[in-house]
This record gives sequence, C-alpha cells and structure tokens, in this order.
Amino acid sequence: MKLKNILNTTGHKPTFGLRELLGYIGPGLLVTVGFIDPGNWASNIAAGSEYGYKLLWMVTLSTIMLILLQHNVAHLGIVTGDCLSEAAKKHLKPWLSQTVLSTGIVAAISTAMAEILGGAIALNLLFHLPVKIGAVLILILIITLLFTNTYKKLEKWIMGFVSIIGISFLYELSQVNVNWGEAARGWTVIQFPAGSMPIIMSVLGAVVMPHNLFLHSEVIQSRQWNLEEDTVIKKQLKYEFMDTLLSMIIGWAINSSMIILAATTFFVNHVKVDELGQAQQMLVPIVGNLAALIFGIALLLSGISSTMTAGMAGGSIFAGMFGEPYDIKDRHTKIGVVGILTMATIIIFLVNDPFQGLIYSQMLLSIQLPITVFLQIYLTSSKKVMGKYKNSLGHNITLWIIAVILAVLNIMLFSSYLIN
Repeated sequence: MKLKNILNTTGHKPTFGLRELLGYIGPGLLVTVGFIDPGNWASNIAAGSEYGYKLLWMVTLSTIMLILLQHNVAHLGIVTGDCLSEAAKKHLKPWLSQTVLSTGIVAAISTAMAEILGGAIALNLLFHLPVKIGAVLILILIITLLFTNTYKKLEKWIMGFVSIIGISFLYELSQVNVNWGEAARGWTVIQFPAGSMPIIMSVLGAVVMPHNLFLHSEVIQSRQWNLEEDTVIKKQLKYEFMDTLLSMIIGWAINSSMIILAATTFFVNHVKVDELGQAQQMLVPIVGNLAALIFGIALLLSGISSTMTAGMAGGSIFAGMFGEPYDIKDRHTKIGVVGILTMATIIIFLVNDPFQGLIYSQMLLSIQLPITVFLQIYLTSSKKVMGKYKNSLGHNITLWIIAVILAVLNIMLFSSYLIN
C-alpha cells in the first residue's frame, strides 16, 4: 500500500493536542535509525578510540545540520505529496534527474552495505557465524520483513529497536568513568587533530545521510491529514518538526555515547580499534562480559532496523525515478528494494577488511551528500514546486551555509589524501 494513502483523510478536520502529537512520532525515528547504524558505530568507535572526546563536536554540528535538512525535506513531502525522488523526476530535466537520482542509488547501496555488514558482524560476535553467511541471512530477513509487513508494523518494530539500543548504551556508560568536563569541551570546541579528517568525514557521512533525506520525504506522508486547509498544513509542519527534533536529539545522544564509550575504554588505555569485533572483545576485561554481550545485541538490532530503512529508501529512490511513490506491491519498488540490498550484499563478499569498509562507506555518503542537499534546496526554494510554502530567504541562507560547509569539508578530505 502506498504510504501517502495510509492515513489519507480528506475532509477530516482533526484537533491537534498531545494525543495527536504522539501520533506523529515515528517518521523521525526511522531517520534516527539511519544514523545510529553500524557505519556510525565504526566511525564513532574509531573517533573515540583514536582522538578521545575531541571529535564530539562533529556529532553536534552534524546533528544540527541534520535537523534543519530533515525538517526541510519533510516540508517538501507534506506540501507537495511527493518524495524527493518523485519531485526530482517531475521538476528536473530527464537527463539531470536520472543522473542525480543515480548517485542517490549509489549512496543507498553504500548505506545498505554498511548496515548489512554490521548485522553480519553482530551475528559473528554473538553466534560465531562467518560474516558472509551472516550477511546473506540478514538480506533474507530484511527482504522478508519488508515484503510481509505494513509500514505501521515496521515503524513499531523500529521504534522498539531504537529504544533497546538507547537503553543499551545508557547501561554501557554507567559502567565506565566519563570525564564529563572533557566531553562538554569536545561537544562545543571545534578541533582538527592531526590525521583526523577521514574520521571527521566518516562521522559526518554517518550522521547526515543522503538516503535519509529521500526516506523522510516519503514516510512523512503516512501522517497526512486534510492538506487542503492551510491551518492543518501548518500544524502538521509544526508537529513534524517536533518529531524530527526529538528523534534527532535521541540520535545525537546515542552517537555521542558511542564516542564517549570508546574514549573512556580504548583511548585512555592507548588501544586503537580496527574492527567492531575487536571493540566487543576489548570491552570484556574493561567493563565485563555483560557489557560486551549487550554491545553485540545492540549492534544486531541496529543492523536489522537500519537495513530495513535503507531498503525502504532505496525502493523510494528507484520508484521515484519512474515518477512513482514507494509501494511495496509495485514492481519498481520491489526491484529497487531487492536490487539495492542484493548489490550491497555482493559488495560485502568482495570486501577484505569489513571495518575499513564500514568507514569508507560513510565517507562515500558524505561525498554524495552535497548533491542531494543541492537538489533539496533547489526544489524547496522553488515557488513552482512549493507555492507559498517555499523556503524563506532566511531558510535559504541557512541551507546554503550547510551546503557550503559540506562542500568545504569534502575538499578538505580530498586534500588530506593528496597530502598523504
């Protein structure tokens, strides 16, 4: 069933209060899953184990950018009834839309690869399954879940997974001695330690993810009411922002917890972590067996839930290339979901170093991200596309500043490789 038709209540005039606000919680958490995925785990553990608390500022900056970008792209979905991919197909020249959306497909594959690989690594840690066999099992599980469950059921599953992951990291943090003064400095003071640019970029790519921009513009339509009335649209935009803000803060806290945990367990002991399995094993003598077990379970739930959202995003992008919304019963959506997840699994069979594969996948996302952001700004700034709800001058300036920051950071990344 098409997401935009699930709660299509034309003619209904809902009241808006706490109950209605709670009814809007969900789409933002699907986005949150995307930036607490195994790729984030690899990037954050690398950041904390190598640089301590010093790169926490990147999580703060990335989350602020994410809130603004996700709200803006959800704005597009609410006002137009089109996801980002559909809008690109409708309003760009065919050659340009196909080129831009093709890069989005590449980003979705890169995302799915990191998430399937993370789930496979978790299966290896918990049950000693070979990573490649685990990847195939994760692939089969995710395709089954996406093809046999409604969006509302998937949303509930994912909300439950996010809750368990968050509680897991609260427990992990309770077992270590955190220097909260250093953490506060890390969150607020911008620092570029020597050799840190690849990690900084991987953290950025792991938080602000292009496939989540496509996904949010699609899933937000599951909450549409009567969009013929301006008052209803404005209230929906307000509640969507609350959902986005709350969800992104939860994601910021979980990502920060990963870096802090790595800083307090590995950095202070001068241990460099090269793979996620190593991180779990090293937790045993430092914080005990239970912490390592919880680490593995949380990683597995992260891999499963984020792979689901990656599949949905890939299906949305591919269907949008044909001017269609995400609909798991539709042929193009099915091809997008199965094709992207399968290609990601094939890549895993070709990767020699899983941990480095996770980090480089996040860097690839950060390189593609400006393309998606430029597309988003163009569409949401257009009166033809958005009507009177197009971006204000202030919003446009803010969004362009974010786009420039992303572009500059990418130039710095490439420069760091040329120097090395």
